[in-house]
Amino acid sequence: MDRYYIDPIIGFFLPGYGDTITTLLNLPYLYVSAFKVRSLPLTLAIIFNTLLDVLIGLIPVLGDLFDIFNKSYTKNSRLLTGFVEGDHSIIREVNRKAILLGVLCLILCLLIYLVILLIVQLGMWIGELGSSLVSLF
Repeated sequence: MDRYYIDPIIGFFLPGYGDTITTLLNLPYLYVSAFKVRSLPLTLAIIFNTLLDVLIGLIPVLGDLFDIFNKSYTKNSRLLTGFVEGDHSIIREVNRKAILLGVLCLILCLLIYLVILLIVQLGMWIGELGSSLVSLF
């Protein structure tokens, strides 16, 4: 997904749906971290990377450009591989940031909610503006 920039390409051609599809493709990382490795800090790190990817992807047009640089699949793969192979630096890093990542996940959920509200309000405003312009003619 990251090496061939499939995530931003899908997001560009399928706005809204592309972000949903690419988020679903992060579910295997989440499943393995939560149910196979059974590490809450690792699961929080993967959720954080996924939510950040969602938030970036929600920004129209610019989000798809920024998505090129946010390589959530590569980050999640590195974290998961490091945990499974016993890479002490990755394990220590993730465990040290666990509480911060939990708080940041909550903040990202709130930001995603606010961006969705903003997009809906903007769409309603544009619709009202269009209908008022049509009624003038």
